This record gives sequence, structure tokens and C-alpha cells, in this order.
Amino acid sequence: MTYEEIVSKIKSLEIQGAENIAKKAVEAFGIKLKETRDKTTLKTYVKELEETRATEPALRNALHYCLENYEKDKNVVETVMNHFKDSKEKIAEIGAEKIHDGTTVFTHCHSSTVTKILIKAWRDGKKFRVINTETRPRYQGRITAEELAAEGIPVTHFVDSAGRSMMPKADLFLFGCDAVTAEGKLINKIGTESLVDRAHELGIPAYSCTNSWKFNPKTVYGADEEIEQRDPDEIWENPPKGVEILNPAFEVSLPDKFTGVITELGIFKPETLVLEVQKAYPWLVRA
Repeated sequence: MTYEEIVSKIKSLEIQGAENIAKKAVEAFGIKLKETRDKTTLKTYVKELEETRATEPALRNALHYCLENYEKDKNVVETVMNHFKDSKEKIAEIGAEKIHDGTTVFTHCHSSTVTKILIKAWRDGKKFRVINTETRPRYQGRITAEELAAEGIPVTHFVDSAGRSMMPKADLFLFGCDAVTAEGKLINKIGTESLVDRAHELGIPAYSCTNSWKFNPKTVYGADEEIEQRDPDEIWENPPKGVEILNPAFEVSLPDKFTGVITELGIFKPETLVLEVQKAYPWLVRA
């Protein structure tokens, strides 16, 4: 895949999922790194890659790491890819411990980290089932259902508006994450907040499952994480005159509503995760 193809596919959601986006952006950086070692030129490409999707700190942090370290680490792309690979394995091991025989797990949208946890638990011999949303308007929940069904994991799939009525059937709610702020707020696919609220009402444990590189360091200094607004055509290509279409891709969930965050560093309350990130990746907090 060429640099231009990667940029196009990230913008169009052909490449989706925060971690997959970050890895592909790093791959694109690697393509340009073979063409030039000039930092000013590379900064231009990094800026273009960062602008492919708005609400993606993992993309920005991974590219920042590459840009700041390529001169001293000739294998910087491999270094970043190994971070994501090793982190996902650790998160899968930790998250799988939360799943037991007979558990019903609720999921929303598609998170490669969540599916990795579920597949790990299944391959460990645990017998459970998954219930998941279709996740309109791009139906990313179908990707989750397909991946789990391919492993033989029983899946029940339903429309987003059935989420509140289906939550009481669950024992555990696992969802992904696109951004973490300094205040411990989590930003994930639109619809997550109401599902977190419902799980909280019912006393169902709700965990965000994420690589800690999704922390947005700029929020330490007062910046807000931008919420991406997608093309209205994804919802309705030719609406009647006078009908305004809004298509927010993400929303914020407050830290007091969900149980914790499962990361490669361990499980933490969201408001303390920034301290753990600061200890493990001081460069990221200073970014």
C-alpha cells in the first residue's frame, strides 16, 4: 500500500479502529522515511497524517514518537509496531481474567483490543457469549460479530436502540477507547455514554480496554479533545430540504460511571491512569 492509499483509506474509514489507524499511519511515515531524512519534510507528512482523523491521540502520539526518535533509532517504525503488538498481548491477558464460564459480555462498536481479549479468553477454554450492537451508521459492530463468530464464539447482534434493553442480559461491558483526557474522561464511539450509564444503573462492571498511548497530553494544559464530525451522507445522502444531519463519531464518558480502564500497564481508575502513563512514558506526557 502506498502513502497516498493509506491516507485515503484512513479518511474513508476503510482503515478503522484507533490502534489500526495509528499503526497504518506509522507505516506511512516509514514509507516517507525511506525517501527522506529531512525533519522539516517529515513534519509536513506527519501533519497530513494527523489530519486524516480528528479524535485519534494514538495516531498523533505514535507519529510524534517516530518524528522525535527516527534519527537515533533506525528501526523506529518497528519499535512502535512492537509496542502496539506487545501491549495488545498484555491487555488481552489482563482482560481475559475478567471473563468466566457462563459470562455474557456486552460490546459496542468494534475494538480490536476488545476482540483480542475475547478471543484470548475463548482460546483459554472459557465458555461465554457476546451480545453486541450493530453501531450505525457504518455498522462497525458487524466487524466484531464476524471476528468472534469466526472463532466459534456465540454472538447475538442487535440494533443500537436496543442497547438499554439488552444490557440487563450482560454480566460485563467491555468497550474500546479513542482518547483519554487528563481529567480521566474517555472518548469512544457515539452511543457509549448511554450504555455506560445503563451498566452503572444495573451495577454491571464496565471497562474501557485501551493502549495507554491514547492519552492526549495536550489536555494536561487545558486543551479539549476534538470530537470528529463525520460526513452527513453516511446517515442520509439526500435529506429533505430543511433537515439538518449531524453525524458525531464519538462522545465523552465521565470517569465516575465506569469501573476502570484495562491497559498494558494494568487496570486503573481512569482519573489515575494519567499518573501511570507519566511514569511509564514520560515523553508522552511532555508531548
